[in-house]
Amino acid sequence: MGHLASFPRSLFLLAGLLCLWGTTTPAAAQDGAIDVPDPVLSGIEFSVSVPGDSSLAARGAPTLRVAGSTFSLSYDAAEAAWTADGVSVSSSGSASVEVVANDAVLRSTTTRTIPGWLSILPPLLAIGMALLYRRVVPALFFGIWVGAVIAIGFTPWGAFKGLLDGFQVYVLNAMASSSHVAIILFSLMIGGMVGIISKNGGTLGIVECLTGWARDSKRGQIVTGVLGISIFFDDYANTLIVGNTMRPVTDRLRISREKLAYLVDSTAAPIATLAFVTTWIGYQVGLLGTAIENIDGFSQGAYSVFLSSLPYNFYPFLALFFVFLVAYSGLDFGPMYQAEKRARETGEVLGKEAKVDEAASEGEELRPPDGTPFRAVNAVLPILVLVGGVLGGLYATGVQAAGVDAPLRDIIGEANSYTALMWGSILGVLVAAALSIGQGILNVEQTVEAWYEGLKSMLFAMIILVLAWALSNITEVLHTADYLVSVLGEWLPPGGVPALIFVLAAATAFATGSSWGTMGILMPLVVPLVWAVLAQNGMDNSAHYHILYSSVSCVLAGSVWGDHCSPISDTTILSSMASGCDHVEHVRTQLPYALSVGAVAILFGTLPVGFGMPWWLGLLLGMALLYGFLKGVGTPVDTAEPAVEAPA
Repeated sequence: MGHLASFPRSLFLLAGLLCLWGTTTPAAAQDGAIDVPDPVLSGIEFSVSVPGDSSLAARGAPTLRVAGSTFSLSYDAAEAAWTADGVSVSSSGSASVEVVANDAVLRSTTTRTIPGWLSILPPLLAIGMALLYRRVVPALFFGIWVGAVIAIGFTPWGAFKGLLDGFQVYVLNAMASSSHVAIILFSLMIGGMVGIISKNGGTLGIVECLTGWARDSKRGQIVTGVLGISIFFDDYANTLIVGNTMRPVTDRLRISREKLAYLVDSTAAPIATLAFVTTWIGYQVGLLGTAIENIDGFSQGAYSVFLSSLPYNFYPFLALFFVFLVAYSGLDFGPMYQAEKRARETGEVLGKEAKVDEAASEGEELRPPDGTPFRAVNAVLPILVLVGGVLGGLYATGVQAAGVDAPLRDIIGEANSYTALMWGSILGVLVAAALSIGQGILNVEQTVEAWYEGLKSMLFAMIILVLAWALSNITEVLHTADYLVSVLGEWLPPGGVPALIFVLAAATAFATGSSWGTMGILMPLVVPLVWAVLAQNGMDNSAHYHILYSSVSCVLAGSVWGDHCSPISDTTILSSMASGCDHVEHVRTQLPYALSVGAVAILFGTLPVGFGMPWWLGLLLGMALLYGFLKGVGTPVDTAEPAVEAPA
């Protein structure tokens, strides 16, 4: 909260200025018998529903009169309601809404019309404040507050009530959803499982199985990359464990600390965003669930959408490919080449001016107690149970919904992903605890403490997630997506939308240093916008779902790319710390690699695939171009150093 003190007065004065802009508040409906959005956007079409059976036409065919304009009503017997579509109001302020038959007013209420640009103000303020102050939580809450004020009305009372409603209404509603609570519980449980398998030595057991193969610089880099994708379940655990474990091995093999930090950083987040079951998945599925639940005509489940978006996640795939390409080829370029050349020729794995906080890099909270046996099975088995539990839950709930004879894709599409995630997470925790206690590695108290330590690591992310859900509710109330479509829909080509989203997510993550914060801000806004653009172009059908999937993946991939390039990213900082590398040097040496992969991903993957090229062709093309690029600009580093025995 101390960071709030640094916010300039002008940002807080904005709310006051909005309050002074107008004093109109929406009046209550006279009889509550007309369902009309409140507020509505001037010039933007909306729908009105009038509950009641056909007897409403007793005085003649009813029509809808809004701010003096008349719109036809049609009766829907299935819904037992009269509806009017394509309703709009051109002016701002209070607007009367009346059901009229033969000049007699049968029902009436009022709504409030606001300029369309106000609907994008809350997310824009959240993005702007996050970019400016690099603090996602206060930025999100400020956006929620401003949105609540806009929804209530611009009065002094509205400003105060909006502050209260932001927390009591929108944040509370975000947590009141059973699906949201399921995501929170899953994320906390998987964080707790990571804590247990770290404390019981299981994770380090995986490390020991792989490090014995490292005998020269090439193998050392490959082993580091393999470890990076093996510890896929959490990016923080990945960076701290792989960096701290491989540092003495790579030092002996004369691999620069800059290269180690790159290998650690470029495997942690990419594999965490791609793997089926990680600490990231609950967060991502939770955002997706909120974003798609109110899309008319789209019934695919959130987890199924996530799985469908994976093939379009070009940057994480290509980043992992490039890691192993660099490691196997022995080629480097830019500042990384100079760092590797220094390490090979002089044995100095750090530059002479490097500043490293060795104490901060130890990651004590993840270290098991002294004397703990490092058994890989203690990590592998809980992870397998977790993955198996989720997959089994998806199949079981999918069969129940779609039928046992349905195709597998339909079964997964109809599955209850929230139930499956909860089943898998609790089973994984129980197996990890049983292995720890059953082998006498940890007692019950130590196991619970380890679980709690892992759980705590997820709390901040859950705060961001809840606030992102609340901001999503605000944008829905204010019809933000409708306004964006009205402004962008006519000239924005649907195939180019994913690439635009990728750039926006990358820029936001770079400036904020938070991939999760970027996802939380953009996902609830992007998904409805993409669907609306598709609908406006007559493309809201399964033949064009790849654009929606690609857009979802671009929020995730762009967030990871910006996070990789940002010097203020938490994972970038952790990678530097755990690898014992000067942070500035890590950023300086990694940036050309991340920019190269990102440029190929967007120009030769995301962009052409948006216009119809198969995803697999984009992935193969990207790999081929990266191979040719590295061969063209890379320089071989002398690898003739004597073989070194890896430590036991």
